[in-house]
Amino acid sequence: MANYLITGKFKPGFFWEKFTKTIESENEKNALEKVYSLMGSKHGLKRRCIVVESVKEV
Repeated sequence: MANYLITGKFKPGFFWEKFTKTIESENEKNALEKVYSLMGSKHGLKRRCIVVESVKEV
């Protein structure tokens, strides 16, 4: 299992806000899915309101 640092922005209302998450996952694809899941459930967002800018293995 590797750690991935994922940065991007999301739109909870009228303005975009930046985020940074560190996710432990088997690969980059699963880490990305986990971020969409966490951000969507925490803020009540659809995937179109979440923009991932970079995914880096830490």
